[in-house]
Amino acid sequence: MGTFHDGKHELHGITVVVDTPGAEVYIGRCDDIDDRGIVLLDVDVHRDGDGGWTKMDWVRQAARVGVWVRHRRVVVPLAEIESVKPLGQIADE
Repeated sequence: MGTFHDGKHELHGITVVVDTPGAEVYIGRCDDIDDRGIVLLDVDVHRDGDGGWTKMDWVRQAARVGVWVRHRRVVVPLAEIESVKPLGQIADE
């Protein structure tokens, strides 16, 4: 799965959904995952309820139409991550 670069996580280069136990959900291209967290590139973030959208409704919409890049690079600490899934898996659900 993904592209292979020495020293990078297997999800390197894959657009992923990073859900948190809180109100935020992130979508971006995975650069790497290590013991500090996940580094995402070309990222959008959504807070549950913003614009009347639940986190999952927003993710499904992004899976259909794409992501609006609002941040070039975001690091989500491991302690704040509930799950990480490729966006393509959401589109298939």
